[in-house]
Amino acid sequence: MADEAKTSTTIPPMPPLTRREFLNYAWLGSLGFLFIVGFGGAAYLFAFPRVKDGAFGGLFPLGNAGDALPRPNDPPIHNPIGKFWLTNVNGAILALYDVCPHLGCLYDWQSNAARFECPCHGSKFAKSGKFIEGPAPRNLDRMVVTFISAGRAIAASNAYGDPLQVPGEPDIQVIVDTSKIIQGETR
Repeated sequence: MADEAKTSTTIPPMPPLTRREFLNYAWLGSLGFLFIVGFGGAAYLFAFPRVKDGAFGGLFPLGNAGDALPRPNDPPIHNPIGKFWLTNVNGAILALYDVCPHLGCLYDWQSNAARFECPCHGSKFAKSGKFIEGPAPRNLDRMVVTFISAGRAIAASNAYGDPLQVPGEPDIQVIVDTSKIIQGETR
């Protein structure tokens, strides 16, 4: 009786794999492999920045300070490739991101009013980027400016993008870091 209780059920053997089934499995496996490799390769490449110097999102060398920077009474200089305005406020240099903090329009310098004005909704900003009037929620955003002499940084904007005095050393080079946009102070 004990042997009857231990009756085992045998699993019938699998039928052999047909050629059509094998090809279907091979086709689906190769598609899955290609998808995983393609997706993984794209994710791997996406993880590394591809920004070059002289392009927005990287370091933007402007050359010699005497040639690249505006004088204190000059209007700001727009750099459309770097997406910033270089402005001189009482002998100190600022790099202002050229996008209005309200809704992302590109503002422009108005020489007759001596201020920046956004054509979309009328926000107005001083030469220093300080908010004057309009719907913008804050001052203009800034970028880090660095002065380099003899291959070493001698002065750089701080984490708030404060105006940077031009050093008196000869052969000063100017670099704007367009990867670091410093949000303007909320009004």
